[in-house]
Amino acid sequence: MLVSDFDFHLPEELIAQEPAAERAASRMLTLDRATGSWQDQQFREFPGVLRAGDLLVLNDSRVIPARLFAHRTGLHTQTNHRVTGRTQILLAEQLSEWEWKALARPGRKVLTGETLTFGDGALRAEVIAHGEFGERTLRFAPVADFFGTVERLGHMPLPPYIHREDRAGDRERYQTVYARERGSVAAPTAGLHFTPEILTEIRRRGVEIAYVTLHVGLGTFQPVRVERVEDVRLHAERYTISPETANAINAAHREGRRIVAAGTTTVRTLEHCALQGLEFTPHSGSTSIFISPGFEFRVVRALLTNFHLPHSTLLMLVSAFAGREQVLGAYRHAVEERYRFFSYGDCMFIS
Repeated sequence: MLVSDFDFHLPEELIAQEPAAERAASRMLTLDRATGSWQDQQFREFPGVLRAGDLLVLNDSRVIPARLFAHRTGLHTQTNHRVTGRTQILLAEQLSEWEWKALARPGRKVLTGETLTFGDGALRAEVIAHGEFGERTLRFAPVADFFGTVERLGHMPLPPYIHREDRAGDRERYQTVYARERGSVAAPTAGLHFTPEILTEIRRRGVEIAYVTLHVGLGTFQPVRVERVEDVRLHAERYTISPETANAINAAHREGRRIVAAGTTTVRTLEHCALQGLEFTPHSGSTSIFISPGFEFRVVRALLTNFHLPHSTLLMLVSAFAGREQVLGAYRHAVEERYRFFSYGDCMFIS
């Protein structure tokens, strides 16, 4: 199977540049896997498509304002040449207390051994390793409140297909209302539609809610650079399954209740853990699981997800869950009906 098999025509104007006026005002295309039929709905109707006894699993990772601007000054320690200029740094994954994997733009100018200064010296970092496609490893000088300083200096890491600078409002809207555990550099976007009122209504209807944490990392910004699906490799991302969530999943299994995943990050966490065994245990780890057509789903029985990029691994995951032809057919319908696409766009519910 080729990456090009996951293509569809998408007019540029359908890529949402702003969030909906209200979170729950998004549209929702519901797709029945068994019949291939779909229906146009509103996300406000989402509680009604769930069943009493369902277990809804959400990703509570919190986006950090991970896009920083750095000044390159001083002497390069390896070449002894003076380096100057400004570069953009995206913090992608915390490796240890002071070391981070990051993405530098433009990457070719940021070399191993040089020092980056952020915000008049509030943060300083040495580039200690060099990878492909702009990837760098940074070692920060210790400061009293690292994350507080990042919150003050950083910008929300809006995806590159949003063609505007981030604004103050994005700090709230590019974040789920239940975000708790900081560490993501992109929002788990299927969760952006939920409001406290929607969550209350879901519980009132007898649906149980549980949370996993998967910190979205560098891979979300990297395009697929291979031609064959079997050659795709993903960056590892960190996740946590709490005791409460492990117990909820195990109980749902035992009782034959449906497990509904909100977002592809939740799917990847649950299905990765299920590969280790269907009895879930509380733990933390990392996953680079890649789900494409032919994958056998062991846990997830229904999926809420946004509309994804052509050729993307997320579109491949959704196609694995509902069938490539059915998914692409639903996407064509969404284009015809002028749905809004990608992070700030509308959503699908697949049952």
